Order: sequence, then structure tokens, then C-alpha cells
Amino acid sequence: DPLDPNGNITMKWDVMSWTPDGYVAVVTMSNFQMYRHIMSPGWSLSWTWARKEVIWSMVGAQATEQGDCSKFKGNIPHCCKKTPTVVDLLPGVPYNQQISNCCKGGVLAAWGQDPLDSVSQFQVSVGQAGTSNRTVKLPLNFTLLGPGLGYTCGPAKIVPPSNFFTPDRRRKTQALMTWNVTCTYSQFLAQKHPSCCVSLSSFYNETITSCPSCACGCENRNKCIRSDSKLLSVVGVNTPRKDNLPLLQCTHHMCPVRVHWHVKVNYRDYWRAKIAITNFNYRMNYTQWTLVVQHPNLNNVTQVFSFDYKPLVAYGSINDTGMFYGTKFYNDLLMEAGKYGNVQSELLLQKDKNTFTLTQGWAFPRKVYFNGDECMLPPPDSYPFLPNSGHKLRGFFITHILCSVFTIAVVL
Repeated sequence: DPLDPNGNITMKWDVMSWTPDGYVAVVTMSNFQMYRHIMSPGWSLSWTWARKEVIWSMVGAQATEQGDCSKFKGNIPHCCKKTPTVVDLLPGVPYNQQISNCCKGGVLAAWGQDPLDSVSQFQVSVGQAGTSNRTVKLPLNFTLLGPGLGYTCGPAKIVPPSNFFTPDRRRKTQALMTWNVTCTYSQFLAQKHPSCCVSLSSFYNETITSCPSCACGCENRNKCIRSDSKLLSVVGVNTPRKDNLPLLQCTHHMCPVRVHWHVKVNYRDYWRAKIAITNFNYRMNYTQWTLVVQHPNLNNVTQVFSFDYKPLVAYGSINDTGMFYGTKFYNDLLMEAGKYGNVQSELLLQKDKNTFTLTQGWAFPRKVYFNGDECMLPPPDSYPFLPNSGHKLRGFFITHILCSVFTIAVVL
């Protein structure tokens, strides 16, 4: 990802103790992606054992299938599958099944949004494995779903053992053995169409540039529902499905999410833009959503009114990218399609006298990402440009000012 070149999800396996036939390891999954998080129903992780290992027990997570454990006569392992699939436990499980940073239903926040909530952990007791650093064989073929496709994991690599400090930080211990697995995301592997689109408008042009037609593919056009359909009153229509198939509102762009950028006001030293995000999916609530915008004037953001904002400086001094996300307990939840299925904010930007201009679509974003996936922008020649005639432009601004004065007078 050019806007997050170092973003990845790293899984660290720390062997904490040896057992008579294997080891006990703590697995830490850290999301180092700045603006891409894992939503509900959460992550699932699978791998292939190098030998005939089994999972005796787990804390903080569970295998989705036990597999064939018929050869065991006494204690039955938690999972005997050659390729186990592990998922996080749900919140509220008993304390004896929990470990730190576990039990979030597989939800991982983005590192740039909430570093404390971007970590997930579980403990696994492995049997029929090696009992020393020389005899342990690393698992193979790691696969991470987050919750869908898109992640590609590299091989496990042995790294220097992790260090741990006691609460008083006066004693340091270390893992007996540590290996890392790194997974990176590709939007091209995740889906063949974009999952969002961008529309544009401005105060100086009556033209509204809408999302491109079929921006997110039109496969669901025959299954969409009109906003006034009586089917929306049927009980259970908003219930998410296990396969995560969307139920979209009928639109010409057929995207689950639309981002609208409106150039609202031009002051002498500042200008104001408005961002509105609309959800057209009746089966999806977007929790902890993120919006990334690349724009040359984001180096002079003065105020963001309803969203939280963080600059993303991936390439040293180039400060043209920023992340917007919802304020906790206020608008960090983008509701399903309908009356409340939108969030919006305005931002105030200071003009750079040397570079500022409203011509040639300069006031509009270069790239937009929603929840880590790049949105489709309209073609550049369709942007709402300034009128060609200076005379018409002066008349437009005079009319705009007179309308504003009239509106203020009416309000007063």
C-alpha cells in the first residue's frame, strides 16, 4: 500500500515453557496497519503442523473443529486436525478461559487509530511436538482471514527470544524460543471490485459529480432494495449473513459506501470542506471506521469539527495524507443503510498563498480510502471546475455573498 508501506499484521509465537511432549506458547497478533482494521466477525487463523502435533488446550481462543482424536484413550486433545483453524473468543467468557488482550470477537483496531486495541493474544499448549529449540518444527502455510480474503502470510522465521519485565521492572525474563509470521494485505486479492466510491460538489459550480456508474460492480443490481421498499420492514432483513453477502440499496453506483467531498466556503485565508460518508448496505454496521484522504493542502489542517484526525507521514516531509475516524461513543459507528446510515464533518484548511488555487479540481482529493480499501474516484474531466469566464465568476461570487447576507438577515 503506497500510503502505508510498512503496514502489516505480525504474529509472534513465544514458547514460554516445555511440557512432557511439547510446549506452551503465547501467540500475539499485532496489527501494525495505520488505517486498516479487522471488523466483526473477526479474524481466523490457520496453519499446517510440520509433524503430527495436536493442540491439548487453548486459552483466549479456540479451534473451530476438533478433528479425529479417536486414537487418544485418556485425555482428549482440544484439536487433532493437521490444519487447525483458530478464532478469538467472544467477550464475556469465564475468566479461566481468558488471557490478556483476548476475547474481543476477533476485532482488531488499526494501529493509527487505537494502538492499545490493535493487539490480540491467545495461549496454546501443543503436544506431540519437539521439547527443545533443536527439535521443535515450526508450523507451515499460515493463512489469515480478516474476516475475508486479502491477507498473504509469509513463512515462520525464528527471531531472537522476546523479553518480558516483571511489574516492578526490576527483573527481565525471556521466552525459550520465538518465531514471527508476517501477513500483508492486498485489495486486489480481497475483491475484484472497489467497495466504495467518491462523489464531488462545490459552491462555485452547480454540477454535482456523482460516483461512476457500476463503480463497485453491478452483480447485485437484481438483488438490491429500493429505499422505499416494504421489504425493509420485514423482521430480520438487517441480520448479517455468515457469508457476509451485502444487501444494497439500489443506486447507479451499487457501492456499499459512498464518500462525498463538498467544497463549501472560500474565505480570504482559509477554505472549508465538508465530508459525508453514507452506508448503502442494509446488513452492515461499520464499527471503528476509518477514512484516509490524500490532498495537497492537508499539511495545513486548522480544525476538524466532528471527526478525529491524524496526519499520516509515510515519506518523511511529504505531509499530504490524513486519517479521519469517528469520535468514541459519538460517531465511531456508521449505521446500516437508512435514516441514520451516515456520518459527516467539516474541516477548515489554511491557504498556502504560494500554491493555493481552486482551478483544475485542485480542491478535491487525489485518493480516498474507506476502511483501508481504495475508493473509486470520478474521472478528472468530470470534476466541478471553476467557470471559465472571470466575469461570470465575479458575478457568481457576488450572488453568493448577497445570498449569504440575505440568509443571515432572515435568521436575525
